[in-house]
Amino acid sequence: MSLVIRLRKPGKSIKRRYHYKVVVDEKRTKKEGRFIEELGFWDPSKNPKLLKINLQRYKFWTEKGAKPTSTVERLVKKVKKMSSEKS
Repeated sequence: MSLVIRLRKPGKSIKRRYHYKVVVDEKRTKKEGRFIEELGFWDPSKNPKLLKINLQRYKFWTEKGAKPTSTVERLVKKVKKMSSEKS
């Protein structure tokens, strides 16, 4: 079983304002199908950008062998940077 951490578009967009969920999924399943676990969400249309990812669960799944997409990796770096600035 090959796992991947990727973005998923739930539902329909309103005036092309998409929002995404960060999910753990099997690589061979449909992007809009069932997923294993939701790790967070991202809404690029909000200002400031609305982004939240559970870093503990992200670390858990990457240690289990889940491979994040390049976009998810970029978003995780952004979340880590934001959390370090708050501390």
